[in-house]
Amino acid sequence: MTSHNQQLFEASQRIIPGGVNSPVRAFRSVGGTPLFFQRGQGAYVWDADGKRYTDYVGSWGPMIAGHCHPEVVKAVQNAAAQGLGFGAPTAAELEMAELLCKLLPSLGMVRLVSSGTEATMTAIRLARGFTGRSRIIKFEGCYHGHSDGLLVKAGSGALTFGQPSSSGVPAEIAALTTVLDYNDAAGLERAFNGMGKEIAAVIVEPVAGNMNLVTPKPEFLQALRKLCTQYGAVLILDEVMTGFRVSLQGAQGYYGIKPDLVTLGKVMGGGLPAAAFGGRRDIMQCLAPLGAVYQAGTLSGNPVAVAAGLATLKLVQAKGFYENLSRMTKQLTDGLTASAKKHGVQFCAQSVGGMFGLYFSKAVPASYAEVMSCDKEAFNRFFHAMLDAGVYLAPSAFEAGFVSAAHTEADIVATVAAADKIFSTWK
Repeated sequence: MTSHNQQLFEASQRIIPGGVNSPVRAFRSVGGTPLFFQRGQGAYVWDADGKRYTDYVGSWGPMIAGHCHPEVVKAVQNAAAQGLGFGAPTAAELEMAELLCKLLPSLGMVRLVSSGTEATMTAIRLARGFTGRSRIIKFEGCYHGHSDGLLVKAGSGALTFGQPSSSGVPAEIAALTTVLDYNDAAGLERAFNGMGKEIAAVIVEPVAGNMNLVTPKPEFLQALRKLCTQYGAVLILDEVMTGFRVSLQGAQGYYGIKPDLVTLGKVMGGGLPAAAFGGRRDIMQCLAPLGAVYQAGTLSGNPVAVAAGLATLKLVQAKGFYENLSRMTKQLTDGLTASAKKHGVQFCAQSVGGMFGLYFSKAVPASYAEVMSCDKEAFNRFFHAMLDAGVYLAPSAFEAGFVSAAHTEADIVATVAAADKIFSTWK
């Protein structure tokens, strides 16, 4: 009998390109039929066939409080009852802006938008307008949304499909993007020595989460700040994924690095489309209507999305929230690593705050090249075995995973036990 997931996927492919509205959802990297979810509650999601899974994707990060947290749902319902959108200022937008500036000291001013892609796209334009320069630096395997200039050796879905660059990006635009190796401080210094006066901005994921999880070396972060200051370039931290995910002050607080601009999304929307960018006042004041850098959006600061975000950000400020989240996430990665070692499986894992990475390799990777040397087929095999066991991991070897505050110790123990049973059968 054909499953409901299969029926839905077959129908979707007839009218939606690839059957999905975001490429990695298609399961092309891991094979098989993608799951169509009907509902979520806490740490669990249920697919179209009614099967329950322990969810370690969490809508790719936003569900830090778990699915359908009652306070978030109530906030959304209350906001929706007052109006779904106005295309005009609201007091809630101001409340969100003030809260973001309070939680992230690097934000002197902030503007709300609707997606991480919109935030990073505009941050790049703003940096170019502020500096009067055109060149940007990004790092191989880092994904900053799908705007043209950033789809050059990108991570995330582009990496999953083996096409780190995109068709349709004009060569003239791609030529303005210099791609360097993540965690290579010496390479960054050489680039600045050679073209420092051309560089408008350096954009980086402070913890790379779109080529699996790759953490920054201290000397790399120090070089980023030092060189951008020295050459007058704008340092943009893409915290769409790490913002309020690794700590209350994001990766910038976790690692002690002060950016010039920051992009945010995911957690700050609580599961609804909300994002932001902000930073130094002198840079932000270049935005229209104050300055000549144009940006606009009909749905920017949507009241329902802002309500979900405010409710979520209230929850994460609770005492001990991040300590408990980090402990639970580390318990997961430590348990999986110990199980693999016991059964002689080449595997390792690591975590930062509520993010984690799983690697079928001898050592935790520190660069794009090292990520690409991991055993992708072993991951695919593990992914499907865990799916059969009721554990939903990201359907790609090149994506970070996420734990929520709704995951219990029993969930973690059960997940590790499922993996242990799988590893025990591997030869």
